[in-house]
Amino acid sequence: MSTPDQNPWRDPDDDRPRLECGVFGVYGTPDAAVVTALGLHALQHRGQEACGIASFDGQRFHTERHMGLVGDNFTGPDMTDRLPGTTAIGHTRYSTSGGSFIRNVQPMFADLEAGGVALAHNGNLTNFLTLRERLVQEGAIFQSTSDSEVILHLIARSRRAKIIDRFIDALMQIEGGYALIALTNKKLIGVRDPLGIRPLVLGDLAGKPVLASETCALDMIGARFVRDIEHGEMVIIDAKGLRSVRPFPAAQARPCVFEYVYFARPDSIVNGRSVYEVRKRMGRRLSQESGVPADVVVPVPDSGVPAAIGYAQESGVPFEMGIIRNHYVGRTFIQPTQGVRELGVRMKHSPNREALAGKRVILIDDSIVRGTTSRKIVRLVREAGAKEVHLRSASPPIMWPDFYGIDMPDRDKLLAAQQSLEEMTKFLEVDSLGFLTVDGLYWAMEAGPRDPANPQFTDHYFTGDYPTRLLDREIAEGRNDLAERQLSFLVSA
Repeated sequence: MSTPDQNPWRDPDDDRPRLECGVFGVYGTPDAAVVTALGLHALQHRGQEACGIASFDGQRFHTERHMGLVGDNFTGPDMTDRLPGTTAIGHTRYSTSGGSFIRNVQPMFADLEAGGVALAHNGNLTNFLTLRERLVQEGAIFQSTSDSEVILHLIARSRRAKIIDRFIDALMQIEGGYALIALTNKKLIGVRDPLGIRPLVLGDLAGKPVLASETCALDMIGARFVRDIEHGEMVIIDAKGLRSVRPFPAAQARPCVFEYVYFARPDSIVNGRSVYEVRKRMGRRLSQESGVPADVVVPVPDSGVPAAIGYAQESGVPFEMGIIRNHYVGRTFIQPTQGVRELGVRMKHSPNREALAGKRVILIDDSIVRGTTSRKIVRLVREAGAKEVHLRSASPPIMWPDFYGIDMPDRDKLLAAQQSLEEMTKFLEVDSLGFLTVDGLYWAMEAGPRDPANPQFTDHYFTGDYPTRLLDREIAEGRNDLAERQLSFLVSA
């Protein structure tokens, strides 16, 4: 799995976590690829490294995959000529499994005995390496280093006759958090993992079904939100309509809480909750838990804005845009010299001196990961003349890495996992530091206090309570003797 330091598409001055992917699919709609490109535009925040679209015209599959942004690759009047058909799926990518190469860009396509299959995948398989090792030993030839290709191989090697049964065969062997969209000769298929860790929604575009990672993609194309795909549900869409299959044993849903903290767009509705309203509630609760006398509440744009609004409303301290973000700076402008890289934060964030000079500032951010970006922003605020800087995180301390599709550093690089509150306060160069509590986060989700025996969300970043087995990780760390014996058996079988 790639890390922030290994990924060449990642800005070295930006330590925010990244989500792996966004997926989109539409069935029975004219100019399906154009509609898919619009949907991917709305999901660009879920991955800016690469993008791809696969369409089917009734006879043939057509695919395009590119490095870079959707708007730089899927434009122009020839879109329908390049990607004809009334059914299409698409993908935006930021790699957490596999490297930054065109061969890893999705949707991935394979010609199987039962016909062609294109697959787009959001998430991570926690037993990817184990499965890949087994498949290689059995003679499989891989064209990529992405865990998505493992799923295609499992489908291809299934001995079941029907394509849906082959999909289910494959699903029974994979573990982790994922949302899958697949396109076959006759069907559009959507699947959400048994715990619903990664999101997937169903929409309606003029009577035609749409699948997407978030509702903001439905809004982009003028589609109506129908419902969330439920945890452990597979939906099958074809000329006969839509039907639902439940291939997994019943389990309680545990959707990813970090979708609300940072990843989802604030105008999306995720699992029935407005992301914007949840973030405002995080700010309200943060004010209740760690309020401090101040003159202004300032968000770290853009993701800190809703929480800062909630904090200001609850505390009565005025809200000000004390930091202005430049939205037109990309990695292209970050040069590989230390002197220029030191200016990276300044190129993206500019202090609004009128709002900061001589003020006691409460600085609100959505989360703190390694702390390097936070410290640079604090310095900007101080240089603009702030009298005091009190940093508040609208999420609990991030203590544990992720293995379900979020590019989050190992534990030894997470600030809160290595330092006490006093040490972090000194490192970040702030007058005070505060974090939302885990119970406060659950309150913001309108879920009540967290029950350790029965948590409602995937929240291991804060608690260390991983919702699934981490087979590959356990083998790599030598912590799973049974898993090692199983892997040895699979390799030698």
